[in-house]
Amino acid sequence: MDKLFPTQEIGSLAKPRWRVKAYRGDQLSEEEIAEAVKWGMLLGIENFNQLVKVLKEKDSPGRRRAVLEWSAKYAIKMFEKAGLDIVFDGEQWRSEMYEHVVRRTAGFTFLGYVKSFDYRYFRKAACVEKPRYLKPFYLEEFVFAKENAERELKVPFTGPYTITDWTFNEYYEKKLAVSIKDFKRRKFEARREFIFDLIRNVLRPEIKRLVDAGARWIQIDEPAATTNPTDEEMELFVEAFNETVKGFNCKFSLHNCYSDYAVLAKYACELHNCSQLSLEFANRDSREMGVGSNVRKGYEDLRLFEDYGYDKNYGLGVIDVHTDFIEPPELVRDRILHAAKIIKDPHRIYASTDCGLRTRSWTVSFQKLKNLVSGAELARKALE
Repeated sequence: MDKLFPTQEIGSLAKPRWRVKAYRGDQLSEEEIAEAVKWGMLLGIENFNQLVKVLKEKDSPGRRRAVLEWSAKYAIKMFEKAGLDIVFDGEQWRSEMYEHVVRRTAGFTFLGYVKSFDYRYFRKAACVEKPRYLKPFYLEEFVFAKENAERELKVPFTGPYTITDWTFNEYYEKKLAVSIKDFKRRKFEARREFIFDLIRNVLRPEIKRLVDAGARWIQIDEPAATTNPTDEEMELFVEAFNETVKGFNCKFSLHNCYSDYAVLAKYACELHNCSQLSLEFANRDSREMGVGSNVRKGYEDLRLFEDYGYDKNYGLGVIDVHTDFIEPPELVRDRILHAAKIIKDPHRIYASTDCGLRTRSWTVSFQKLKNLVSGAELARKALE
């Protein structure tokens, strides 16, 4: 993209109450229906009265499908109305980034809920046999987004290392119990075998379907990337990423947040076919204005990536997704300009949120995104 500081969303957006209750099969209150009407009017959604009719219907597969599509349409429109250059659907089709994939893959058994962050939970599973591809898990969502979006699309895609790290590895550890007696070595080799079976049998088939359907940019989400910061584990992470994306006629990027960037920076240059690193910085930064290092301390880790020779693009986190504080456009501008001084090439910066906005209300998210767009525009003007 030729535009300086293109703006993008990273992934999830909170599901509206009307979407959650209606998809669950519940009847909605007048207040919840009014919320759908309010956002339909605010976003300029065409024919949103059809959604109101659906919300008043009794539960049925057709109603649930219609609600899912309407919530995706609303999310796409919110991102575009805010002015973002690169969008998706706020993952309205997905239950949760890990569970959504695992539920559609053979070889897993769910065991219970564990906490992720901000009092949000996901269902953790055990791998009990070799993973097998059952059915597409992102394809239908992408096709719908492609038909309803006017801006460039980027598909968030949960990566193999995170799925492996968040799963109890029962099948492969039992499989190797006889042949590998050393406990640590067996644990690692079991992880390695699990991760590459997952890539070959499940993830690459899905990527092929996405690319065949017209996907041109896939963002591999790996929040667990530096959870095990040994050289051996990080080399496994790199090898897994490279195996996942190799050979496809598609742009790939990596999103990683709330991690140890001193570890990730050492390996960033080894990621093949990775056009962008989407990283979290705003959460670490002050709210003071200015472009000096004394106030923009949250962006110091950028120097690590540059020092290790990383020369691709950054999805620069300039909006904190874990607070209702609305970043003024001037603060967004200063964060971008400070990063541009470190990187020395402003064309390598995409202005982003730190992560997905699923823990924030739509009101807060919409204003944060509008200020992201306004701040990026201020940064462009500052460099004219």
